[in-house]
Amino acid sequence: MTHCPCGSGKDLAQCCGPLIEGAAAPTAEALMRSRYTAFTLGNIDYIDSTHASDMDEPFDRAEGQAMVDEFKWRGLEIVRVKDGGPTDQTGEVEFTARFRRGGQMGLHHERATFKRENGRWVYVDGELNPKAATVVRTAHVGRNDPCPCGSGKKYKKCCGA
Repeated sequence: MTHCPCGSGKDLAQCCGPLIEGAAAPTAEALMRSRYTAFTLGNIDYIDSTHASDMDEPFDRAEGQAMVDEFKWRGLEIVRVKDGGPTDQTGEVEFTARFRRGGQMGLHHERATFKRENGRWVYVDGELNPKAATVVRTAHVGRNDPCPCGSGKKYKKCCGA
């Protein structure tokens, strides 16, 4: 049994293998996992074939081959999945992929966007090192409280005027 590189714990032949051989991915996450596996196996043709046809920039095969040749992929972690299920038309998969390159460990963090094209999931684009959504909290400042700007005046006589 050969464990699938995508980290599912399944056998390659029961996980990403059939997708790489041409079966349709049932979800955006399954496509993401199979693309990672294809990178670990050096299958640039599969990576190329799973890109959306209307991408702004076409797949750079030379860059993809360099990633296969120079990177030793060490593991995939799915951080978050938004939509991308069997009945959805679009989806997002945020993931991290660990690698070793030139003796240095690295981390590829991406929020990837997928869509269905002719009934099959394809990769549209990705945001590298996406920022987490920030929550802005505001506190109520009373009229007679010190102004939060640091002026030393009461709020009503400063920024609250």
